Amino acid sequence: MMQFSSLESVRHRLAVGRPLPFNVRDADRTLLLARGQVIDSHDQLQALFTRGCLVDLAELRSPQDAVRHAPAEQLPALWSRCLDRVGHTLLHCEDEGFADALDEVSGPVQALIERDPDLAIFQVLRQDDRDCTRYGVRHSIHTAITSFLVAQRLGWDAPDLQRVFKVALTMNLSMLELQGQLAEQTTPVTPEQRQAILSHPERSVAMLQLAGVRDEAWLQGVRHHHVAPDGSGYPAGVAEVNDHAALVRRADIYTAKLSPRSTRAAMAADRAGRAMFMHDPGNSMTAALVKEFGVYPPGCCVKLASGETAIVVRRGASVITPRVAVLTTAGGLPLAEPQPRDTAQRDHAIVGVIGEHAAPLRVPPEKLVSLALA
Repeated sequence: MMQFSSLESVRHRLAVGRPLPFNVRDADRTLLLARGQVIDSHDQLQALFTRGCLVDLAELRSPQDAVRHAPAEQLPALWSRCLDRVGHTLLHCEDEGFADALDEVSGPVQALIERDPDLAIFQVLRQDDRDCTRYGVRHSIHTAITSFLVAQRLGWDAPDLQRVFKVALTMNLSMLELQGQLAEQTTPVTPEQRQAILSHPERSVAMLQLAGVRDEAWLQGVRHHHVAPDGSGYPAGVAEVNDHAALVRRADIYTAKLSPRSTRAAMAADRAGRAMFMHDPGNSMTAALVKEFGVYPPGCCVKLASGETAIVVRRGASVITPRVAVLTTAGGLPLAEPQPRDTAQRDHAIVGVIGEHAAPLRVPPEKLVSLALA
């Protein structure tokens, strides 16, 4: 049976000019305004309160709560929908209300990361979207997920977790289209493109300020996310950066290594982690990043001692024994259904990470999740 509450009791969730987050019903419980409709004026909003309008209690659950309580088999579809909303918001960053919209779409993704970190890593590793024109959006999202995961491992508090996520999402706000062009481009970067690259941190900050962002730590994180510990990078002349910028810079570099471009293949996950560690030894953020993703992170393709090709679906009891699903036979023939293997057994031990070209079979994420949860 449906239970209702007065619209007045949730007035804090309503705003003039913003889409309704739930259906509004008249006092007799008939539908008056559908979710997504926009309240045009304060007078219209007040009239709804005076009229005694109602809202279904089931619809008051926040998107984050919906993620936390969703059945596990629904998580792949939730990831897809939530990331699509983030991408759409980034591509419309010059629209009115961008900052509020970014808050709205970020929360569910953060809840998904907290709900299942392995599935979050899977989103970063799987490069199923081959459209290079969306590289900029995809890379920002992957960097944000990675930054959030590493910040969690480092023990950051909730406000800083949310902030570093948004720093990563908006670090390249002013050059999303250019990043797509560069991902497809086989010729050298032009002087004009080089200038756009060097100026993008400041231009992204300017866009955020125009959108109403006043959080100085967020703005400084975006402004300095290309400044290295020795002061090199850009903008030049910066001696110190905040922790948000320092972490996002490392996540940016790491996820870029994992992404293919027209001129190069993606770097294997174990090599990417090793390269990060060798380039930045002794840094606690880099150490946390490498430890979080591990040698065989969920989503990477591996070859087993049996000769079979598999995909890692979940981290295991040790860094070298993750849970995997076999995709092909030892002879390279694709299996009708992915099959679980215990990599702690000698015959199924991992002998190496392979590129995606060696495992062309595309498996629906929900099938892999079911194996990970088995």
